[in-house]
Amino acid sequence: MTTITIITVTYNSANTLPNTIESVLSQQYQNIEYILVDGQSSDNTIEIIKNYEKRFNGKMRWISEPDKGIYDAMNKGISMATGDIIGMLNSDDIFVDEHVLGDIANVFENNPVECTYGNLYFVQHNNINKIVRSWESSQYTPGAFRKGWHPAHPTFYVKRQCYIKYGLYDCSLKVSADFELMLRFLEKQQISNLFLNRYFVKMRI
Repeated sequence: MTTITIITVTYNSANTLPNTIESVLSQQYQNIEYILVDGQSSDNTIEIIKNYEKRFNGKMRWISEPDKGIYDAMNKGISMATGDIIGMLNSDDIFVDEHVLGDIANVFENNPVECTYGNLYFVQHNNINKIVRSWESSQYTPGAFRKGWHPAHPTFYVKRQCYIKYGLYDCSLKVSADFELMLRFLEKQQISNLFLNRYFVKMRI
């Protein structure tokens, strides 16, 4: 059975992190590894993580230490990961429903692909049930990045082996390393991929 690693990067995330963690716990698909990488928060983020840890029955691991930004923290999480598939869930985002990870696992178990991606809702920061707009993706075709197409990063789930082969996030890019990594994997390395036409995540504005 496919193991999915979900990585959440945190820094003073106490106000939203419980929603994020609860959405991971709500997933019907149980073959997961949950990694939290904290940038040495000064609020009660760590207390929240510790309080939830026992509910994961050994499937959660976490660290808290200084980092060089969000992409450095994501790279730390990838280096800690042992799952077959890796995806990012931001510390103020939640899964749309309890079947997201199961549907993602089905893609990899039933198709010879190295990554999948889907759709995303943008929601109000203080009301995750209020959809502001949506990001509807589509199947990748060669050259699509030149036309402005790219997946929504929080829906990008890729085999761990791709990070080993093609590298991690480029921390010299302060705000666009996620875009560059997807471009590198899909456009340059031409990894096999499949668009899953369903909503994965609610992302706070």
